[in-house]
Amino acid sequence: MLENYIRERREQRDVLLMTHIVIGYPDFDTSMRTVQSMVEAGVDLMELQIPFSEPIADGPVILHANQQALAAGATVEQCFEFAAEASRRFDIPFLFMSYYNILYRYGVQAFVQRMGELGLRGAIVPDLPPEEAGEYLDAMTLHDLAPIFIFSPNTSTERLAYIAGYAKGFVYCVARKGVTGSATEFSSDLDAYLQRCRDATGLPLAVGFGLKDADDVAFLRGKADIAVVGSQSLRILGERGVEAVGAFVGGLV
Repeated sequence: MLENYIRERREQRDVLLMTHIVIGYPDFDTSMRTVQSMVEAGVDLMELQIPFSEPIADGPVILHANQQALAAGATVEQCFEFAAEASRRFDIPFLFMSYYNILYRYGVQAFVQRMGELGLRGAIVPDLPPEEAGEYLDAMTLHDLAPIFIFSPNTSTERLAYIAGYAKGFVYCVARKGVTGSATEFSSDLDAYLQRCRDATGLPLAVGFGLKDADDVAFLRGKADIAVVGSQSLRILGERGVEAVGAFVGGLV
């Protein structure tokens, strides 16, 4: 189980690192080399984003990567094949991240079954709330996969507890309002918010949206279990290439 893996890793590290790629950006070969560089740099788990035309939770860097991957012809089937190879080659948990339209068009049960067959460990579907996720949640349970749900700073205490009742693996705590990639202010307000998250669930907490460097990751030690770095690594990939991404990630762990 994903939760067990996280707890075992946490016994060895103060905070784990989860990174994020957009499959097929800028091409599939570069995507796989990026995964390899991140794994070799010491990342603990990774989101593999299936590109989508309207990634509403994502800022300009990840939006651009989605658009470029789609323009190059990336398909859902190719993303499944990519995920299968990554799971086979690298001994860390991989999660799919995408939007519900992808699952709906593919067929929710078939999509989840395929995930399980290929060795994925869970999924993040940011536009699917628990109230509308019955078929998805049943399928995820059947195939022993973790549905990762999201807390945000403006989520009420009651809503946090409600969402926590459906989450498995870990909970993704958005560090601020808005979309991915913008700067996040690490302050006492964030401390208070993360304490609310801790009070709502016994699952491990991942914190993302705006983490850019080792200082940001260090700030989360003792406050969260997983630091999530997405936009910054994609920005570096686009500007300086795969080798620079590996060096960047290696400086975070």
